[in-house]
Amino acid sequence: MSHPANKRLLLISHHNSYRIAPYIRAANNLGLEVTIASQGEHSLVAEVANGIHVDFDDTGAAVNAILEEHRLRPFSGILGSDDHTVELAAHVARQLQLPHNPPEAALRSQRKDLARAELALARCPIPMHCLLDLTLPIEKQMAGLPWPCVIKPLNMSASRGVIRVDNEQEFITACERIRQIVSTAQGEFARSHLLIEDYIDGIEIAYEGYLHNGQLNTITIFDKPDPLVGPYFEETIYVTPSGLDNNLQQSIQQVIQRACQAYGLNTGAVHAECRIDADNRVWILEIASRTIGGDCGRILDNENFSIEELAVSLAINQPIEVTMARQARGVMMIPIREKGLLKRVEGLLDAGRVEHIDKVDIIIREGHELIPLPEGNQYLGYIFASADTAEQVVSAIRQAYAKLTFVTAPVFKIV
Repeated sequence: MSHPANKRLLLISHHNSYRIAPYIRAANNLGLEVTIASQGEHSLVAEVANGIHVDFDDTGAAVNAILEEHRLRPFSGILGSDDHTVELAAHVARQLQLPHNPPEAALRSQRKDLARAELALARCPIPMHCLLDLTLPIEKQMAGLPWPCVIKPLNMSASRGVIRVDNEQEFITACERIRQIVSTAQGEFARSHLLIEDYIDGIEIAYEGYLHNGQLNTITIFDKPDPLVGPYFEETIYVTPSGLDNNLQQSIQQVIQRACQAYGLNTGAVHAECRIDADNRVWILEIASRTIGGDCGRILDNENFSIEELAVSLAINQPIEVTMARQARGVMMIPIREKGLLKRVEGLLDAGRVEHIDKVDIIIREGHELIPLPEGNQYLGYIFASADTAEQVVSAIRQAYAKLTFVTAPVFKIV
């Protein structure tokens, strides 16, 4: 495809990110050439290997390398693909005076402790919380904690390391378990601290929207029909449109708008997670300045729209119109229930034949080691469905999942 006026998008991404392909496709659909900035100098993916190679741990040098490339051939927009690249994208876009969030706002969107501090100052509805220092005795930091409570790493995604505990002994055991998980976290502070939050009982929803000139616009609200009560919080089914009443949906948007203002966010995609208690109070769990993770965004696709195209269009300050499919749609992120080596998946044909099922997509290949939550951060794949009603979608997904069998073998470590 030709690229009018030689416009170019810079996509800052980890070299092995699943988001690269849909973003390239989206940018091309909008007539943009794509250059990728990553640490993938030796990548087998041509677009990555031929891109700009930067060190994500050296922000100054990375910004300078990108600015030098811009001087040779200007960029029309800068986009970070995920939580750990949005801050660098914000630094670069600010230097180039392109649409961007303030770098400190982008940082808050991927650091739970910093986010909670800003939301608390703005009196946004968030759970009671505190920080735990892993370098100090855990037992001395438990006084006054509410039971149950939830322990979270500061900057990990996909519910990795998130554990609900109901008493002091569970708390100590969970902290030691999470200590091992965060040992590979980005940043010394994140490796030595955990966030402790009051557990909010209620239903959970996911919100997908976007900011333009500081105004939040709703794309959709996803209902999560499976109860998420812990001790681990694996995502399963998302379905849209939401069955919540219009007043509650408006409250959700208003709460998230306030949170975005508290962060300092003003442009780009917004993905949020909220809890709604028995009194219909909306509690913020997460606000991320990116699109929804995994392949879940595919249930928003139609012939005129994709979530990646919207994100790209906002990066060049030419937002496209949002259109939604008429049918109800849903997706199940197939959870990893047991540790082991995946040998095969049985029942795929039967699952695919269930009425209203559009696709069963297994993304983990045979021979891959499966690691369940809280240590793991992957899903086996996705089940997609569409129908006239959300109830039909959820029923079809449950039927299809029931037909799948995941055959594994033990993992033997050589020590």
